[in-house]
Amino acid sequence: AAAPLPEEDCMKLNPSFVGIALSSLLAIDLWASKRLGVCAGEGSAWGSARPLMKVVEVSGHGIPWLLGTFYGLCQSDSSAAREVLLNLLFALLLDLVMVAVVKGLVKRPRPTHNKMDMFVTISVDKYSFPSGHATRAALVCRFVLRHLVLAVPLRVLVVLWALIVSISRVMLGRHNMTDVLFGLVLGYALYSVVEHCWLSPLNAPALFALW
Repeated sequence: AAAPLPEEDCMKLNPSFVGIALSSLLAIDLWASKRLGVCAGEGSAWGSARPLMKVVEVSGHGIPWLLGTFYGLCQSDSSAAREVLLNLLFALLLDLVMVAVVKGLVKRPRPTHNKMDMFVTISVDKYSFPSGHATRAALVCRFVLRHLVLAVPLRVLVVLWALIVSISRVMLGRHNMTDVLFGLVLGYALYSVVEHCWLSPLNAPALFALW
């Protein structure tokens, strides 16, 4: 009798239900993301709104947040404010590292309809999963709502900003929907890590001595 073929050489005529479901969800994700990319180019359905969406993009970029936080930390003369700003800086750096690691591992390419004209990119930014803007928006939103005393209208604006930044990633064609959804979940979870590892003069005296 002929020896059976190795498993890897056998044709899988009956793919698993999970495989079919994941393939279908991926197809829906790609289709819906392309349909929602209404600002992906000047000739798109909402191409005239593209400059405004790019301003929103910059508002959620890591560099303005890092520079602004570092400047506030240097100018602050309040120990309480320095503690909050130092932890915000820690949160932003943690966010950058985690997003870069996940992007490097997953290596999902950007949507085909994306224009690579993004504001200040690095090597891993050629990958799409997850959305760094979405993780940062969720992280900063939770951080600000927890540690800043704001009137209700301002708290609503902070939440709206996080949502608009996240939605703009799909509208600009930068990301697929699943990139943004996972980014929001990751950013929400990263805030919990920051709270758990909260830096204070008691557990990190060397850092506070610098300021």
